[in-house]
Amino acid sequence: MNRLSARLPRCLPAHLPVCLVAAALTLAGCQRRPDDVPVVVSVINEPAGNASRGRVGPTAALLGATAQGLVRFDANGRIEPGLAARWTVIEDGKSYIFRLADAEWANGTEVTARQVVTALRRAVRRGGRNRLRPFVSAIEEIVEMTPTVIEVRLSTPRPDMLMLFAQPEMAIFESRRLGGSGPFRVQSRGPDGILLRPAFDPSRLAESEFEEPDPAEYIRLRAERAATAIARFGARQSDLVAGGTYRDWPLLEHSTVAPTNRKVDFAYGLFGLSVVSRSGFLATAANREAVAMALDRRALTAAFLPNWPIAESLLPEQFDSGRPPAQPGWATADLAARRDAATLRVQQWRRDNDDPAPTLRIALPDSPGGTLIWAHVGASLAAVGIRPERVSARDAADLRLIDRLAPYDSGRWYLVTACQPCAADVARIILAARDAPDLLTRRLRIAEADAALAADVAFIPIARPIRWSLVALRLREWRENARAAHPLNHLRGNPT
Repeated sequence: MNRLSARLPRCLPAHLPVCLVAAALTLAGCQRRPDDVPVVVSVINEPAGNASRGRVGPTAALLGATAQGLVRFDANGRIEPGLAARWTVIEDGKSYIFRLADAEWANGTEVTARQVVTALRRAVRRGGRNRLRPFVSAIEEIVEMTPTVIEVRLSTPRPDMLMLFAQPEMAIFESRRLGGSGPFRVQSRGPDGILLRPAFDPSRLAESEFEEPDPAEYIRLRAERAATAIARFGARQSDLVAGGTYRDWPLLEHSTVAPTNRKVDFAYGLFGLSVVSRSGFLATAANREAVAMALDRRALTAAFLPNWPIAESLLPEQFDSGRPPAQPGWATADLAARRDAATLRVQQWRRDNDDPAPTLRIALPDSPGGTLIWAHVGASLAAVGIRPERVSARDAADLRLIDRLAPYDSGRWYLVTACQPCAADVARIILAARDAPDLLTRRLRIAEADAALAADVAFIPIARPIRWSLVALRLREWRENARAAHPLNHLRGNPT
């Protein structure tokens, strides 16, 4: 259990999620929260053993609040200055030069370029603890040019690296003693969560002019189960619930939270079935394609949200590929024609193997949303003669549901994430894209790998990832965006 979740209040029984959501029914008459008190934020916390890289959890939220990278995200998911006041990208993306802003660590000492260089090197070397490790491997050297300027040198061009520098894994800590540089500081920790206060900005005020922040500028951060967080928001005891995914959506649907407070990000990333076993029925690309053709994506997404966009190609946009996203050959056929073709392949496999029906194990999380996904995926496979079997998210499986946000806009992230595993020749093309000596060659290799992976059917797209939040009207600056990035320093805006 992490430190944040260990401090949760026990007043609401987390083992009764339906009752917790229903509790909001009797509390919906409470008055709207005032605008002159700290903003209370509930970040949805995964149960032990059920964590997902697809969810922005309490640890990442706390890290993003108390530390920052060279750059960070604003309310719209765009890049804004963090520790760096400004930057220049030269040599087609092989060199990034950052001029640091005036900043302080949590203990009040000045941030120096040498400290930032040391912290960045440590973040890049973090290995398995850093999900960005495969995508920052091009960083060749990080050097201090002057006491206020650093340079990040790359072995190959990467014009899209700024978004990686904005991710929580690249947040800069000098040490546990000095902490991060904001935009918040930890004021206190207690049964009601962690109280965060705005960090002093030495570039705006002299120390003698510093005044205590208004109470409304403080943040009280909690880590809670989804049902508890929804019930608390319905009772007007919080202003924001963050980190919701498809797993929890059915709980929200059974709550009394007003539609105006429900916000959904249709985010960049991958949501679909990873082919993790290539034996039996899934040994051939044709049979893996049969699974892709069998899925009724529109019925599945409509069971959650009527406007949830489906996905049939790996890349949602062209990004840095040399061609538009590779489309499967069946994309223009209707569902009936797709299922007819899939059924014929299943029947052929049964004849060749003298088997009444192929069985596929599908790994899904133990959650209300996972059960809803299972109902539709299982029905789709059964419709073409496949026997589906549900297994837990950590069990051995043939297909595993993947729900991950893209940290930056590169086709290579989608290819690497989807190739788990894929054919050896496809993996070689993806590696060639990483090592491309120039941007033109990189674009061509990414396009080639996209087409090859689509033909290999290593991943079966279903939809865009969804992330939901509950947002009080007082949080005027909160914005939906395709990054699902909602920094805590961009919530209230200027009171009217």
